[in-house]
Amino acid sequence: LLFLITCLTFNNELATRFLQPVEEHPADPSETLVLLWHWPFGFKFDLEACESQYGIKGCRLTLDRNLLDKAHGVMFHIRDIRGDLPYLKTLSRPSPTNTPQLPGAEDMFNLTSSYRRDSDIWIPYGRLVEISEEDQPFQIPPKDKLVCWIVSHWEDKLWRSGYFNEFSQHIKVEGYGNHFGRHIDNNDFSKIMSSCKFYLSFENSIHQDYISEKVFNPMMAGTVPVVLGPPRENYEEYLPADSFIHIHDFKTSKELADYLLHLDQNQEMYERFFTWRKHFVPTASNFGQEHAFKLVTPAQSVVPYRLFFICTYAKFSPMQRCRLPTKPKPLSTNL
Repeated sequence: LLFLITCLTFNNELATRFLQPVEEHPADPSETLVLLWHWPFGFKFDLEACESQYGIKGCRLTLDRNLLDKAHGVMFHIRDIRGDLPYLKTLSRPSPTNTPQLPGAEDMFNLTSSYRRDSDIWIPYGRLVEISEEDQPFQIPPKDKLVCWIVSHWEDKLWRSGYFNEFSQHIKVEGYGNHFGRHIDNNDFSKIMSSCKFYLSFENSIHQDYISEKVFNPMMAGTVPVVLGPPRENYEEYLPADSFIHIHDFKTSKELADYLLHLDQNQEMYERFFTWRKHFVPTASNFGQEHAFKLVTPAQSVVPYRLFFICTYAKFSPMQRCRLPTKPKPLSTNL
């Protein structure tokens, strides 16, 4: 089966360290079993939602590493994996892969899941789904702020920081988050965002397909995102062209500020940015859970892969993409 580990060479000391009992349920041979090596970023989710949320029958997720040799797939998160590398290197013989972000792990994984459309299991940060009869007609929320930004991760060296410093000289921006000394909790997050006409959806790094929750959150809140990220053409592969404003539509930050001030005085022009809501509803992906359950389908096939590697939410340069060969080397029949 896909990702099946058929031959393991354990290091006893490491095995004692890592293979600790987690649950007592034995593996059911009729189920497709996917092992989560750890909660991604420590974020926990429902392990029993295979059929109820994703319509996949006969599957099961587990955190019990004692079931490693029974698992059809093993999911790792790149940001949490480094401390486990010495142990993981004892688990299998090399399979073709290329993960330069993890020295020493180049031959350990053969599938990736990320926001990039050329990953093996593609999970974007969000989607637009066709509106249904169950959806309530969209109404623009009441607005009492023009431009907002919620940010805690601030580095002067980031391009977005320099652009913001210049842009904010021409227009008032309501800043929230640790950087601005105005902490907000999850209960206030959507409320504040929906009260703004425009939200600065400034990515902290610029890469192909890296269109994060910074864009989909304001769209779900009924706010127009002003995006800083990959080229407009890349955004339009995900979103209607008139649903967002791209900073590169303007020669200078002052021109952008002037345009937002003009829209503030022209309600009809502003409302055009929500025309798409007559046909679509924005949704967010379920971090970690969606990646895990969508691994089940390839794990039910007969291609003999060995391990599964999730590189979601990591940022890569064009020369260090989390991208693996499309034809992994099959397991040796001599194992």
